[in-house]
Amino acid sequence: MIIVSSRSVNAVGVNFGTQASHTLLPSILVKLLRDNGISKVKLFDSDSWYMNAFAGSGIEVMPGIPNKELQRLSDDYDNARDWVEQNITKHLHDKGVKIKYVAVGNEPFLKGYNGSYLKTTLPAIKNIQKALNEAGHTQIKATTPLNADVYDGTVPSSGDFRSDIKPIMLELVHYLNSIHSPFIVNIYPFISFYQQSANFPIEYAMFDGGAQGIDDKGTHYDNMLDANLDTLSWSLKKAGASKMKIIIGEIGWPTDGDVHANVTIAKRFYNGFFKKMASKKGTPQRPGPIDYYIFGLIDEDMKSIAPGTFERHWGMFYYDGKPKFNIDLTGQGNDQKSVISAKGVQYLEKSWCVYNSKNKDMSKIGPATAYACLNGDCTSLEYGSSCNNLQKTQNISYAFNMFYQMNDQSVEACDFNGIATITNKDPSSDGCRFIIQIQSGGRRRFEDYYRLNSFVGFFVMLLFTALF
Repeated sequence: MIIVSSRSVNAVGVNFGTQASHTLLPSILVKLLRDNGISKVKLFDSDSWYMNAFAGSGIEVMPGIPNKELQRLSDDYDNARDWVEQNITKHLHDKGVKIKYVAVGNEPFLKGYNGSYLKTTLPAIKNIQKALNEAGHTQIKATTPLNADVYDGTVPSSGDFRSDIKPIMLELVHYLNSIHSPFIVNIYPFISFYQQSANFPIEYAMFDGGAQGIDDKGTHYDNMLDANLDTLSWSLKKAGASKMKIIIGEIGWPTDGDVHANVTIAKRFYNGFFKKMASKKGTPQRPGPIDYYIFGLIDEDMKSIAPGTFERHWGMFYYDGKPKFNIDLTGQGNDQKSVISAKGVQYLEKSWCVYNSKNKDMSKIGPATAYACLNGDCTSLEYGSSCNNLQKTQNISYAFNMFYQMNDQSVEACDFNGIATITNKDPSSDGCRFIIQIQSGGRRRFEDYYRLNSFVGFFVMLLFTALF
């Protein structure tokens, strides 16, 4: 097997999130990245458990600050100074962590937030940058990853920042440009296709050159990414920041949870994307190399499914660090190259929780399955997903097993009022894997999980009660 060189040709970057019941140990994560030549990682917090593991690794880390911290950091400079001391300075010792950017918030101007962070994002960025400078870390720049919905345009040249947030966007762009900080944008061709499939051909989301595309002032765009990036370029130009660096903060394709989220389509997307990045041609408006971070590295079984059940399946690797498909991350077109699995992963015992066929009380099935799905992960049972073709009792078993595995195979997690039982026989079927969870030092974040999923969970419970 030919493996990816540890000296990445294309400076591959990835996002690593921890909204999962079990996460890879930090040491295993760092080795996984290094083995695959991944030289940059963007985090969504600054958990010292993971940050410490990157010391001396040579991997560039972009620590993040959650949106819920923006108010506190914007209100009081002392809070920003303390954050920098505790989360940046202590990691910058000799042979410490390589840090170039700090992500202050994540998509804070997303339409779905209804303006919750409009007044706190820029003040928080300014306070963090001031604290970085005063601590002597002038080489580190504060910025914020923004969703591509902060700008719009029918064609790239008509691009401009969204009218309802234009004043704050102009202020933000001018500040970031003045400190030589980049504009980080999250672009999702899959989301555009998912939301507008009737008017958005899948070819336009890919890089095969088969899309009809659009024309703009003599320039032809045959893929959504180029058109989107150039819409941003025009928006920046109109804001007086035509040379501001652009970084793709998140881009990827999910592999489950939707009929168009599968390994085959995802591999097609990534093959084209990595080849495009390796070409270093850029876009018509911005020729040259593009910095980027794939979203994401690992599946997260506790992400909110409010946007769609595919949300828990963005990883190029499964929950246990096994690759979903072989692909040449360098983009050099060598189909024989393969990504490398995480090494040293330890699993729980080979046991599964399944439906007890001796059950005679059918009234228990609906509520029990709904409870398992609400507090576990049943997204692979969705229409068009990997476990969509299971029989009724297999569906129930799948739900029970996910709950059981996410709860460390606790005996109490395989009861469900007496209609479940533990087995040592693997119930997996062709194309549908009943997982065994990994051993992990990570802690479940139930409070955040239930807060994010309570609304969706109510309808999940209604659905499964009706079905069973």
